[in-house]
Amino acid sequence: MTSAIKEYGALRRTVYAARYLADETYRRRIARQLNKGENLHALRRSLAYAGEGALRRRHHEQQTEQMWCLTLATNGIVCWSAEYHGLGVAALRRADRQFDDEILAHIWPTHHENVHFYGTHSVDIDGELAQLDTDGYRPLRLTKVVSAGS
Repeated sequence: MTSAIKEYGALRRTVYAARYLADETYRRRIARQLNKGENLHALRRSLAYAGEGALRRRHHEQQTEQMWCLTLATNGIVCWSAEYHGLGVAALRRADRQFDDEILAHIWPTHHENVHFYGTHSVDIDGELAQLDTDGYRPLRLTKVVSAGS
């Protein structure tokens, strides 16, 4: 039985390798998924290195707590970005902006060029709450779109 399972596993790996080598679209899809994973790791590294990448706690429980904080911050950034990307896409569609859904496959909520990792952040909670719309979101920034013909 064990040898049959090993042979089945070898067969599956062979079929995967053949499909991967023969299908360029499949290779691109795999590469895109790998890139998404790498982008998530880059976000986590950026968050960790903002604290100089060091575990600052002495005890295991405290180190675990620090890593959970990193996970919480990562998830917060990803959720915020995903939500506001969705709001932006919905606003563009309401404005009759047409774009291919294939383009959306390249927008990842783990992109973090807009995140400021260093320094002290102070938040005016009352001021921020006053900016929220009736659905509880901050207003989207409107940018002037220049068409290719103008």
